[in-house]
Amino acid sequence: MTTETDLSSVNSILGAIGQAPISRIYVNNHDKTELIYTNPEVAIIHNILMEVNKDVQNEGWVFNREDAYSITPDINSHIVIPQNVLSMDVHENSVYRTTDLVRREGKMYDKLHHTFEFDNPLSFDIVWRFNYEDLPSVFQRYITLRASGRAAVQLVTNPQLVQLLGTQEAQARAACMEYECNQGDHTFFGMPPNTAYRSYQPYRALAR
Repeated sequence: MTTETDLSSVNSILGAIGQAPISRIYVNNHDKTELIYTNPEVAIIHNILMEVNKDVQNEGWVFNREDAYSITPDINSHIVIPQNVLSMDVHENSVYRTTDLVRREGKMYDKLHHTFEFDNPLSFDIVWRFNYEDLPSVFQRYITLRASGRAAVQLVTNPQLVQLLGTQEAQARAACMEYECNQGDHTFFGMPPNTAYRSYQPYRALAR
């Protein structure tokens, strides 16, 4: 269910610091959706919201982290980094040290072989950046409360308010961790097909 939008979150932050809500952030202008700010304070708060959104997604959660994602080089043998990627590294590169990749000029560069060119597809562990409306609601709420605390620090001189918002932020973070644990299905037995642990099966010994 869609429970939060940019506008509802901005209004929540405005309410948290004792300001009046606004009616819109975006406006359609000649078939283009553009930002519109009624005053500089709204612009600051919306920027804070977007910054916190990126900071939270940068941590890499179950909803935006993907392992062993294959990317094929383009016609120039370059691996171009998608625009909505926050971080990416070669899958299991800490075990099989065959490359040392970094981002340069929007592409992957291999420092080990000193080249931008790759012959074969590579598997990456990627952290994606999604639009705010596409995030799970528990993370939207956490981002809103975290942004509220930052807005209170920058725009309001009220230590008690900052402390109260910090308590709410901690509770929202705990809800995110619960979501992470429940949705991630984490286990030391690993995940198929490569790292799944296979327990002892007596019939294998009998089959010998």
